Order: sequence, then C-alpha cells, then structure tokens
Amino acid sequence: MGKNLKGKELGAGLYQRKDGKYCGRFYDRFGIRRYVYGKTISETKEKLNTAMYEDKMEMNVADNTVTLNEWYQKWLEIYKYKVIAPSTRVQYESIYKKHIQADFGHMKLKDIQPLQIRGKLVNLDKKGFGYETQNKVRILLLDMFNKAVADNVAMKNPVRNIKVVRDEEKEPRVLSTEEQSAFFDTCKGTFYDNLFNVAISTGLRPGELYALEAEDLDFEKKVIHITKSLSYQKFEGDTGKTFHMGKTKTKSSYRDVPMNRRCEIALKKQLLQKRVVSGRTGAKTLKGFENLIFTTKYDTPLNAQIYADAIKVIVEQINLMREELEQFETFSGHCFRHTFATRCFEAGIQPKTVQKYLGHATLQMTMDLYTHVLENHLSDEMDKLDSRLEMIELSSDDLAEQRFEREYRKQNEVLSSDKLIRIG
Repeated sequence: MGKNLKGKELGAGLYQRKDGKYCGRFYDRFGIRRYVYGKTISETKEKLNTAMYEDKMEMNVADNTVTLNEWYQKWLEIYKYKVIAPSTRVQYESIYKKHIQADFGHMKLKDIQPLQIRGKLVNLDKKGFGYETQNKVRILLLDMFNKAVADNVAMKNPVRNIKVVRDEEKEPRVLSTEEQSAFFDTCKGTFYDNLFNVAISTGLRPGELYALEAEDLDFEKKVIHITKSLSYQKFEGDTGKTFHMGKTKTKSSYRDVPMNRRCEIALKKQLLQKRVVSGRTGAKTLKGFENLIFTTKYDTPLNAQIYADAIKVIVEQINLMREELEQFETFSGHCFRHTFATRCFEAGIQPKTVQKYLGHATLQMTMDLYTHVLENHLSDEMDKLDSRLEMIELSSDDLAEQRFEREYRKQNEVLSSDKLIRIG
C-alpha cells in the first residue's frame, strides 16, 4: 500500500512522489515493472487500470521504445543468422540503407503506420524505382515486423495488408521463338555458346551456372545437381568485390535439374573447351575456383557483367543485319531462365514441375511470376479447341453431303431398276 505526502493510504501500487506527482506501478506479463504517472490521484488510477487491462488482454509489448534501426540489427543477427546466403545479406543491407533507414530508422516500431509505408512505396515509384525494388522494401519490412510481433516488441504489423502491383508493361523479359532462334543461330561456335545453351535448356539462375563443376554432372542419370551458387560481391571484411562460392538461394534451390539432349551435348563440349582453356599459357586460374566448368577465356570465374557483355556481343551481331525498327532488344542472363520457364508452359509441362525445375520455394511464386505466360498459353489452347471444333463442324457438313449423295444414288438406282422391269 502506498501513501500520499500527508501519510494517507492511496491503495495498492499507488503513491505520491516528493515533487507532488502521483505514480502507479505493477508487474506486467513479461515480469517487467511498469510505471504510470499523473498530476492527480484519479488520473493516475485511470492510467494504472488501463495499463493493467491492456496487460491482461495482451495489448502491450515487452519494449515499446525499440526503434527500427535497433530492431533491424537484432532481426539480421538473430533471425537471419545461418539462414540467408552472404550475397542475400548484402542485398538486405543495401535495400535497408538505401530505401528504409533514412525514413524510418529513427522511428519507434509502435509509431510506424501503414500510411507511411504506402507513402514510401509511392515515392519510390515516382522516383523511377520499379516493382522489384518496391517489393523488396515491402518484403523486408513485412518480415521484420512479423518477427517483432512474434517477439512482443510490436503490437501489429503495419505492412501486412500492403501489396505492390507489378506494372503489366514490365513483365519478365522473355525471348520470343523468333528471337530465340535468331540468337542461337548467331551464337553458334562462339566462346559462350555452350553456356547459353545450358542456360536456355535448364533455367538455372546465373549464379548457379557460374558455380557448376564436373562433379555436379551426372551423365548416366541425365541430371545436374544444384548445390551452390557463385557470387561476385564485397562482403564484410573484403577490401573490394571478390568471388564467393556459397549456398543456393533457398532450401528448395537444392535440386536435380534434368538435362535434355541439347544440354547434354553443350555440357560435354564445354568440358572439352575447359580443358583447352585451362591448358593455355595465358590462363589466370583463381585458387579455389580451378574446377569451374564455365569461365572466361582466361579461366577466371564469371560474373553478371561478363555474362551481360557476352550476350550483348551476340545481340549487336544480330542487329548489324537488321533495320532500325527490327532491332533486337538486349537482355540480361536471367532472361534465359524466364524463357526456359515460358517454353515449359508452352509445351504443356505442369506448373508444379516447372516450380521444381526453377527451384522456387512455393508454387505461388511460380504462378505469380508467370501468370501472363499461363494466360497466353490457355488462350492458345482455346484457339486450338476452336480450330478442332471448326474441323468437326466442317467434317459433319462433308458427312451430310456424302450421305445425301449416297442416298440419292440409291434412290436413282431403285428408280432405274423399276423402269427396266416395266419395259421388260
């Protein structure tokens, strides 16, 4: 029981401080002693009752002073420890520092509202940042707040009902059948021809392609074992960008991808090419990366820029023979992955199978990414049905005409027979 300055009992958990203010205190569900203050005893009692009710109804948090910056560090070090690849961690840090920290880093978790998040995404769009960047910001904040709610440092997730809509005009770049044919006709016999053929035949991520070694190939079972990914990044402790061999993107990325005949031949040709490249006097093989199948002509590992430049060379060669309005649009190495998936759907391969080929964590991820492809495929299939129904309709007309001719012929034969009998 507490007392006021005159010695009067105020009730459990209540007392008056020397400065005249009243204080209420209690232990919450987390075992933490909480305090409320008021100028009058009635105000303090009301605040204390409210705080105790919120605690009973689990409407409070363990620490309502945590800022987003503070929680980001805990989230990264605790929840993402040994869960994400080093390259993914670099991406997270880049997204947070570039697009989140300045606006929300200093704010307490309890003060960040959905309207502010939506406003941030709108500003990113106005500044020209596309779907991928906007969605990465959303996903990062969504996971951070989900974990904060689970750890009782946030009451609600302000990102939960926020979605980023992909601009329909910015669908994944996919080579048309004509573009694919033109590209591979032109790249025949070039240094990276085998790389391009394996990419279009398997849908592997660029990093997974770069990381392939002879031990990953099973020509007897006709499969490629995907277990790792090669990245070119500056990690903590590095003086600059360098090559890192790491885990694949997610657990589902560990997979066996079947090799078709085209892929098998390309891989065998590449193994022979690798032997030649490694044996050159000008080879600059890096320690730890001696067994990579796909390399530069100097036997050094590949990265995104080298891959993009190799593609650009082929595209420029194609465009030398094309009019201005028929120029071939350049693309990134990831385009081969999208094109592979598209060809799979066009061939009637089930989405669940395509998901396994691509190493997507969920079927929904595959469906979301290739919705437009499936819609086009379904439309094409309906056109085929229309053609088939039209053929049946036309054949029924032919059948009716044939039946008419047959019946008419029979009738004429009967009439002719009767006439001969009468004459006889």
